Amino acid sequence: MSTGLLAKCRAALDRGTDYVRLYGVFVKNCLSAGMEYRFNFWMGIAVEIAFLCAKALYILIVYQTDLHIGKLTPDHILLFIGTYTMMTGLYMGLFYVNFIRLQQYIRDGTLDLLMTKPVSLQFLVSLRYVDIGLPVPNVVAGAMMIAVGWHRSGLPLNGNIAGFAALLLAALAVTYGIMLLPALLAFRFVQTGAVTEIAHSIWDANNMPLDIFPQWLQRIGVYIIPVFLISNYAPKFVLNELAMGDIIWAVAAPVLLFVLVRWCWKRAVRSYSSAGS
Repeated sequence: MSTGLLAKCRAALDRGTDYVRLYGVFVKNCLSAGMEYRFNFWMGIAVEIAFLCAKALYILIVYQTDLHIGKLTPDHILLFIGTYTMMTGLYMGLFYVNFIRLQQYIRDGTLDLLMTKPVSLQFLVSLRYVDIGLPVPNVVAGAMMIAVGWHRSGLPLNGNIAGFAALLLAALAVTYGIMLLPALLAFRFVQTGAVTEIAHSIWDANNMPLDIFPQWLQRIGVYIIPVFLISNYAPKFVLNELAMGDIIWAVAAPVLLFVLVRWCWKRAVRSYSSAGS
């Protein structure tokens, strides 16, 4: 390896380390800010627990009716519901709180100030805030559903845990890309509430296995708008329902989606008119 290339790799690694440290500062500050208003913090968790209780009734119906979807038993379906619940918590806590602020930044001119910061604007806008309390009930409940479904299905642990975790990370990257793209319309239209609602409706299609949808819709949800990768691929992996081509796509889709998001972000920022102009 040439000296120049080695220096570039080292610089990129150092820059990545700096961003990880900066993100840690963001998390610490958000936790401190959240604990300043502890009543609001705990009430947020209580509301999420109430929603989870309603979802528990839904799971109860799945078991009472002995619902089967193809070869999937209620225990298998619980894996999918648990993954969806966990990913919903992560999305709401890590990304939603930032994406929803983008239109406010554009409307009141805050984006002008953020552009002057010596860090990536996309990183600062899309990852600045973390809701610590919101994801906790969903992540814990989702993990419990996955554990129960995994145990009741008699699935082995071995390498399945590593594969499941890796696909969850890929799903998190896909979530970032899919849900950020609609938010970028704020650069053109400022108010994007209707588009956000449509995106969330598409997201909710993930609460059940993709097998309930017709083949043409499955292809759209996997290869065009890869929303089905978010809560379907990890459970399908442990159920041995993923072919090698599916695994390759699970790795490639987040990369391609990030390239698309980065391209769209640059074009959106380039067309941005300052609030003071």
